[in-house]
Amino acid sequence: MSDATIQQVWHPRHSPWLIAAGVMMATFMEVLDTSIANIALPHIAGSLSATPEEATWVLTSYLVSNAIILPMTGWLANFFGRKRLLISCIVMFTIASALCGLAWSLPTLIFARILQGVGGGAMVPIAQAIMLESFPPAKRGAAMALFAMGVVVAPILGPTLGGWITDNYSWRWIFYINLPVGIAAVLMAEWVVEDPPYIKRNLKADIDFVGFGLLAVWLATLQVVLDKGQEADWFSADWICWFTAISTAAFLGFVAWEFSVEHPLVDLRVFKNRNFTVGLILMTSLAAILYGTTAQLPLFLQTMMGYPALQAGYAMSPRGIAAFATTFLVGRIVGKVRLRWMLIFGFTLLAVSSFMLSNINLQVNPASVIWPSVVNGIAISFIFVPLTTATMSQLGQQQIGNASGLYNLMRNLGGSIGIAFVTTMLARGAQVHQALMVGHLAPDNPAFVQRLAGAKQMLGQHTDPVTATRQAYNALYSLLDQQAHLLAFVDNFYLFGLMALGGIPLVFLFKRVIYTKKPAAAH
Repeated sequence: MSDATIQQVWHPRHSPWLIAAGVMMATFMEVLDTSIANIALPHIAGSLSATPEEATWVLTSYLVSNAIILPMTGWLANFFGRKRLLISCIVMFTIASALCGLAWSLPTLIFARILQGVGGGAMVPIAQAIMLESFPPAKRGAAMALFAMGVVVAPILGPTLGGWITDNYSWRWIFYINLPVGIAAVLMAEWVVEDPPYIKRNLKADIDFVGFGLLAVWLATLQVVLDKGQEADWFSADWICWFTAISTAAFLGFVAWEFSVEHPLVDLRVFKNRNFTVGLILMTSLAAILYGTTAQLPLFLQTMMGYPALQAGYAMSPRGIAAFATTFLVGRIVGKVRLRWMLIFGFTLLAVSSFMLSNINLQVNPASVIWPSVVNGIAISFIFVPLTTATMSQLGQQQIGNASGLYNLMRNLGGSIGIAFVTTMLARGAQVHQALMVGHLAPDNPAFVQRLAGAKQMLGQHTDPVTATRQAYNALYSLLDQQAHLLAFVDNFYLFGLMALGGIPLVFLFKRVIYTKKPAAAH
């Protein structure tokens, strides 16, 4: 392993913990909004006279605009100044939140969500970059533990909080609650955040319009394909094929262009750093599992177990509580325990929790869901903090802003891939299992004949024999369909476990992080 160390060349005037508290208010608010609206979609659709399918654009529009801004964060910070950009983003996000709450039609709400995504896109990577630069290398693990509370815990708590607000007040209040938080975040940022000397506003810098155009087309088309692919039956729809082709061409053009220009919009040369590249791959996988599980588990509880939305959210909340509590411990031991062993432990626990969930059935009690969720929350904390620390460990301060944008982009894209995977595999997996099981509904199967006779006898007490026979067949087919969907859920959880195990070999590719006792002085 390399003995490379990071030299801290700049120190902020204010306490790093005070700076962290200031930027984390904005981060928690932004990340919470990626999932808080999910559970309120039926209410939004009914209130604005839209179909459930149309209402999903409330989520898609936010993710598309958010994804486009994320990798541009480093360039935007250099062009406008980091502090100025952060405050502008918080102001835009807060105003857009007010517009979301006031929306009188679905197009109005979608427009406001696009503004929210633009404002929120740069907030998380800026917050991460500020925290990494404000803390000395030996304490960056503790900083990333605090950062994890926003980035990891907020999406988990989002559906629970969104369900509670929607049931007790109105879906509009899931946006209005951002207003006091946004105002407080602006005041804190104005007070404690400052631009490092190497972040200099450069208004004369050439704007990479070609790079921006290719980036916007690539990410917008990719996000729409991931969000709407299953709904459109994937590549059986012509527009999905066209969008995929356009996205691929734009991606290849973007990579080629960014390597050829002197001042690229996104500096892709950071991928030459092995720790950063390996970390991005692992973060994409972790996000896919995290968001996939967050999407799938409430769906199982509501559709298969009959839980109301709020109760499904409550059943998920121990996962967020476990992640929140464990993050404190992880932050204290980073720097004392090898990052490699923490990551291996985390990915192993993540696999265990997924395999535990793959044992679910329709007779499980709440504890059978809660305990795997708690293990999952602990695992995520043991992965996210050391993973972020290891990924950024070999980068200089000047590279962190650009790298943070890319890192958070892959976190978002990984989440979109995980959700697309869940929705697709649930639909296709249920069809496969149903096709395999329907052969058991045959006259030569004694178990089927016995169940059919029992159902006919019971139903025959209330109706004529012909109707009773038809209802008995319908009841048994419904039971088979239910079992097919259950097996699709089981398959997905099992695959998530295998994905988690697949991340362990990549951990050994990280170069070792060695901290110095005292930061080297600037020259």
